[in-house]
Amino acid sequence: MKERDLFGPDHDAFRDTVRRFVASAITPRYEEFAAAHAIARDVWLAAGELGLLGLDVPAEYGGAEAGDYRFNAVLIEELTRASAATASAFAIHADIVVPYLVHLGTPEQRERWLPGMARGETITAIAMTEPGAGSDLAGVRTRAVRDGDGWRLDGTKTFITNGAIADLVLVVARTSDRGARGLSLFLVERGTPGFSVGKVLDKVGQPDANTTELVFDGVRVPGDHLLGELDGGFGHLMEHLPRERIGSAVSNLAHARTAFEETLEHVRQREAFGQPIGRFQHNAFLLADLATRLDVTQAYVDRCIAAHAVDDLTPTEAAKAKWWTSEVQGQVIDACVQLHGGYGYMTEYRVARAWADARVTRIWAGTTEIMKLLIARELGLA
Repeated sequence: MKERDLFGPDHDAFRDTVRRFVASAITPRYEEFAAAHAIARDVWLAAGELGLLGLDVPAEYGGAEAGDYRFNAVLIEELTRASAATASAFAIHADIVVPYLVHLGTPEQRERWLPGMARGETITAIAMTEPGAGSDLAGVRTRAVRDGDGWRLDGTKTFITNGAIADLVLVVARTSDRGARGLSLFLVERGTPGFSVGKVLDKVGQPDANTTELVFDGVRVPGDHLLGELDGGFGHLMEHLPRERIGSAVSNLAHARTAFEETLEHVRQREAFGQPIGRFQHNAFLLADLATRLDVTQAYVDRCIAAHAVDDLTPTEAAKAKWWTSEVQGQVIDACVQLHGGYGYMTEYRVARAWADARVTRIWAGTTEIMKLLIARELGLA
């Protein structure tokens, strides 16, 4: 691929820092993290020490205050080279929850939580999905009712990445009966009476990140733990979801490209019938097809990254990037498994793990069907 013109020298230097961190702190410990279903806390602290978790955190709270989303894109791309789960776990914390606190938090909330989040001492998660409500936020049943000067929170969330290790959870709860317009956001700390972590869910892929159920049984939430406006949760979520979706697109594409690069090396080395398998016309044409899909998609994603860096990315553009990259990711990695033959089905090979890890990207952060619906609405068709 032609060298990308999206990044400058500062981004390249930052990429080198993240790449070294991944190579030393994450990649050699994959088996450990997969067995524990979590990235160890010392790695979070090391990431915080390097400034990887506070790109959006103002300097007064110990962050880098980079003010440039391209640094976040670099971080996601390089973390994805370790595994899709690594990028997901860190991005949910640093690229999703942190901006909510930065943009919606009161000075007291920012002072209380942002420094620990930037240092990796306070790990975070976001809890939207419920057993009966995924993409349909109007179906959220977790409820917060007034209790003196605070709130009482009751409900169950599921499929929550970082749920088992989070010290602070951003929870979407119903505060009035106005459908999606009756939602609010609350900050709930680990150890709060009535707040418990359910079982770690046994996923098809991404074993190195924990995904859990969270249970709120009469949890007393102080009044100053409401984040943003009362009943304004839906609007806050809609404002921030494009960022989650472009982050997902960045990760999807980096994940596919990593699998492609490793497969390209494999077909150059693996021989059959007296020659490298990459020289067979079918395989050569297939790889040419995959390279083209990756490069053409990269051009659109880079345009979206640049737009988001200047706060000009539309929800429709983010939706297009999210669903399209998830499809390309699936196509590329599936073909890479095929080119590895039987070895591609063995979990000791990264391509096999990548294949299992990738399937969820057509579901999370809004399903492919929801993304297409958003695009159709923009066209005046839904």
